[in-house]
Amino acid sequence: MKGATIIFYLLAALTLVCGVLSVTTRQIFRAAIYLLFSLIGIAGLYFWMDYQFIAAVQIVVYVGGIVVLIIFSIFLTQQAGEKLPKQKLGRKIFSALAVFCAFALAMLQLYQHTFYETAEEPVPATVANIGHRMLSVKEGGYALPFEVVSILLLAALIGCIVIALRSKPETT
Repeated sequence: MKGATIIFYLLAALTLVCGVLSVTTRQIFRAAIYLLFSLIGIAGLYFWMDYQFIAAVQIVVYVGGIVVLIIFSIFLTQQAGEKLPKQKLGRKIFSALAVFCAFALAMLQLYQHTFYETAEEPVPATVANIGHRMLSVKEGGYALPFEVVSILLLAALIGCIVIALRSKPETT
């Protein structure tokens, strides 16, 4: 086994293990830290594939932005040390079903897609080329995924605001 393969498996294991831990832990601060390491693992994969610009954007936007926002919202609610309540069995089953359906849909799309070998020379990964491809609406452009990621960031921001809101104490 080559060194590059070992590095790939280590980064993939870091990403997957921390991702699973971030959704299964009951302590919200630990979940945010596990998410941080999972996103760093993805940035490491980008560095490993020699896409330094995308790795830097991954670190700045996700690790630097989203995770810091989540951690600040946790500290604003003053619930960093408290455990989250145990989820009901119905929610766990629904979540597992949703994950399975998303995985099945992704596998179906990969199975039905025809991959072509191109004889074109690869485009150098410069900032200008990435910007032109990212914002292009023509063939090979990524304007739609760029907008989907923007919506994802907006959803993360709204999620942080919801976490930061203080719930009213129950009166009995």
